Amino acid sequence: MNAAEETAPHVPPPPAVELAEPWSVREPRREEDVELVQRWMARPHVAEFWCQDWPLERWRDEIATQLAGDHSRPLLVARGGRDLAYLEVYRVARDRLAGCYQHDPHDIGLHIAIGERESTGRGTGRKLLADVAAAALAADPRCGRVVAEPDSGNAASVAAFRAAGFTAEGEVTLPDKTATLMVRARGAGRGPVPVVV
Repeated sequence: MNAAEETAPHVPPPPAVELAEPWSVREPRREEDVELVQRWMARPHVAEFWCQDWPLERWRDEIATQLAGDHSRPLLVARGGRDLAYLEVYRVARDRLAGCYQHDPHDIGLHIAIGERESTGRGTGRKLLADVAAAALAADPRCGRVVAEPDSGNAASVAAFRAAGFTAEGEVTLPDKTATLMVRARGAGRGPVPVVV
């Protein structure tokens, strides 16, 4: 039994995050929402690093599984009423990332894809990441860290996380990529996060 299996039964599902205007969030429960996620995942700037350019039926199953489970919460993020990004808020203790660093049971992870290409490179991602991280920490007072694992080859994503207040704690090896472990701690003085090598 690994650390994730030991701690996961005692950890609640990922919290609902609430974002203030101009942001809004919703779960992708409508067919058109799933179709939007599938279209975004097929766009070259997303597909290159997410590697989830899947058929619509597979995305229906993926989102339905997430909505029915307690590992990850899928969300669509809009800005000023315009859909902008796909977000997954997850519990590290239930994720493959749990074996890559010395996680706390309440650590929250983020996956984010800005689907609208014209919204990238303008600071939008940085602002969204900062606001989502703050919202996740506010939603679970027991959570001391919000983490992410962007592909180390995705320099723009790593830079956006840094600009949003995350620190790079080293590289981790996952089955499909080498990732940079990005961490935003609740308070200063927690020290570095030991990465499993």
